[in-house]
Amino acid sequence: MIEVRGYEGRTVAVLGLGRSGLSAARALGAGGADVVVWDDTPRARDAAEAEGFAVRDLSRAGAFDEVAALIVSPGIPHLYPAPNPVVAAAQAAGVPVDNDIGLFFRSLGDGAWERFDVAPKVIAVTGSNGKSTTSALIHHVLTAAGRESQLAGNIGRGVLDIDPPGDGGVVVLELSSYQTELARSLTPDVAVFTNLSPDHLDRHGGLGGYFAAKRRLFAEGGPDRAVIGVDEPEGRFLAGQLSEGPGDDRVIRVSSGQKLGGPGWVVFARKGFLSEWRKGRQVASIDLREIAGLPGAHNHQNACAAYAACRALGLAPRQIEAGLRSFQGLPHRSQIVAVRDGVSFVNDSKATNVDSALKALLAFPRIRWICGGLMKEGGLGALAPGLGHVARAYVIGREAQGFALELGAGVEAEICTDMATAVARAAADAEPGDTVLLAPAAASFDQYDNFEERGLDFMAAVEKCQQG
Repeated sequence: MIEVRGYEGRTVAVLGLGRSGLSAARALGAGGADVVVWDDTPRARDAAEAEGFAVRDLSRAGAFDEVAALIVSPGIPHLYPAPNPVVAAAQAAGVPVDNDIGLFFRSLGDGAWERFDVAPKVIAVTGSNGKSTTSALIHHVLTAAGRESQLAGNIGRGVLDIDPPGDGGVVVLELSSYQTELARSLTPDVAVFTNLSPDHLDRHGGLGGYFAAKRRLFAEGGPDRAVIGVDEPEGRFLAGQLSEGPGDDRVIRVSSGQKLGGPGWVVFARKGFLSEWRKGRQVASIDLREIAGLPGAHNHQNACAAYAACRALGLAPRQIEAGLRSFQGLPHRSQIVAVRDGVSFVNDSKATNVDSALKALLAFPRIRWICGGLMKEGGLGALAPGLGHVARAYVIGREAQGFALELGAGVEAEICTDMATAVARAAADAEPGDTVLLAPAAASFDQYDNFEERGLDFMAAVEKCQQG
C-alpha cells in the first residue's frame, strides 16, 4: 500500500466505494487522516462500515464542515454533463476535489527515496485506444528484462494498492481521461500518449475537453520524457507544444504506417517492421509480423509506444525485442481464442468505439464480423475503410436492426441479436483463412455489465461451437 501523506489529523471525505474509492480510504487512513466515506449504494456503505470506516451522508447540509478534501472515484462526474450533487456541494464549500491518482503522485516521492541508489520511476500511459495493451506491454518487457515493475491504475491493481517501489523499480500506470482530468498532481517520469479519437464526449463537454483531459498528463507535471503518437492532429500538436525544436529528444514521436524523419528521436512501424531513428540515423529494427500477441497495425503502434518508453528508461533494443516476442496479449483485445480448420476466432470485445473497431477490421484480410450493442455518438461512417475486409456482419444487441442499417447497403448483414446465435452462424459460414472477429464498435451495456462479460460470452459460444 502507498500511504497517503499530507492529511495527518485532518478529515478527508471519500465519495464512491468501488475499487479505487476503498483503496483511497485505506491509504488515507494508513497515512494518518480521519476518513469519512459515502456511496449511494447501501451495500457499499455497509461493506465500508464493516472495515471500520465512518459513514457520513455527504449530501446533507454541513457535511463538508471541517473537511480538508474530497476524493472522488473516476466514474462520478465533477463538471460535465453536470456535477454530482456531492461534488457540487464540496466545490461550493471551497473543499478541494481530488482522486486516487492525485493522491498517488502526491505521496509517492516522500523523501524516503533518498536511500535508493537508483530512484524509482513512473511511466503513465493515456490515449483513446491501445493504452491497456501499451501499459501491459511495457510492464511485460520490463519484467522480462529483470526490472522490478508493477502495473496499476485503470488496469490491474488500484494505484494505491501497490507496494512501495524498490531500488530502481518502475510503476506503470494506465490512466483514463476521467483520472487525468481531476488529479491535482500528475508527475510521471515518462508520459505516453497513444492516440485520440472521439469518446466520452458528454463527460468532457466535447472533443476539445476530452483532449484537454489527456493533455493534463503532460502539461501539469512536465515529464522527463514524453512518448507521443503523432498519427492524429492532436498528437502532432502536443508533440510540438512539448518540444523546444526538431532535435529535442525529450519528445519521442511514434507512428504506425508512416515513416518519421528529422533530427529528433522517432520510433515508427511500416509494413510490419519497427524502426528507431535518432539524429537522422537508424539505430534499431524489429520484425513485428510474426509476433502473435501483437496482430495488426494498431498493435504495431502499441509496440512502438512501449518500445519508446522502455528505451527512455535505458533498456537495449534486444532486451525490448525479447519482451515483445514473448508477449501473449491481453484478454478481450485482439485475443485469439481458437483456431479450427483454418478459421481463427478473435475476441476484441474492448473495441467499444468506431476507431478501435476499424483498427481491428484492418488487421485481418477476410472477416466474419460480430458487431453491435449500444451505439455511441457519431454513427458508423468512419468504419468505411475497413468494411471491404468484411465478408458478412452478424449483428447483436437490442438495437441490432438499427445498427445493421447504419452499416449501409455495402455490407451483407444478418440480424442475430444474441451472441450465441451470432457465433454459431459466423462459424457455420466461415471458410479456411477467415477470421471470426468480435469487434462490436459499441458499448456493451444494452446486454452486458461490461465489455469483459461480453468477451467471456463470445469465448463460451466459441467453445460450444468447437465441442459441437
